[in-house]
Amino acid sequence: MKKLLLLPLLFAFSLMANAQSTDYHAFKVDLQVGYAIPSGSSGSGGTKAGATVTIQPHYRVTDDFALGLRFEAAAIGYVNKTVSTDTKVYLLTSYFFTAEYYLVHSGFRPFIGAGGGLVNQESAQAGSGYNGLVSGGGRFGAFPELGFEYGHLRVSADYDAMGKGADYFAFKIGAFFGGGTKKK
Repeated sequence: MKKLLLLPLLFAFSLMANAQSTDYHAFKVDLQVGYAIPSGSSGSGGTKAGATVTIQPHYRVTDDFALGLRFEAAAIGYVNKTVSTDTKVYLLTSYFFTAEYYLVHSGFRPFIGAGGGLVNQESAQAGSGYNGLVSGGGRFGAFPELGFEYGHLRVSADYDAMGKGADYFAFKIGAFFGGGTKKK
């Protein structure tokens, strides 16, 4: 059984060694901050707002395709207008495997991407006779993503499907370190 699992790993590593990026450095790390807009119905028509922070290391398999990991933390708040003291905040952390495909080879580089992995959710609630922190536990989540890179600037938009009323749109801006063009 162990030999059966070892064969696909050796095959994947040999592909990565042969298909490594030629014009760009292979490793890069994205750092982004952004605005999160909840898509859930929590809050009964009240104020909805959020913020997100992302760290995403990548390995460029080719110049146009990258695999990576995404670590993201988001805080999303709801204030119920019908009950002025009812406030809820979702605290979300996610750990996703990612894949990105760059549509243009150099300069302004739009990309599409997707990912999936584990999500941990906690919620803090105040008002309506209840105050406290509630753990939502871990579960699977996923996201599609669109964006672009120019120089070391990175701008992206994604829809994070987290489940349990905690889905959100995120618009992010940041920079990446490493991964730039190789000097010829």
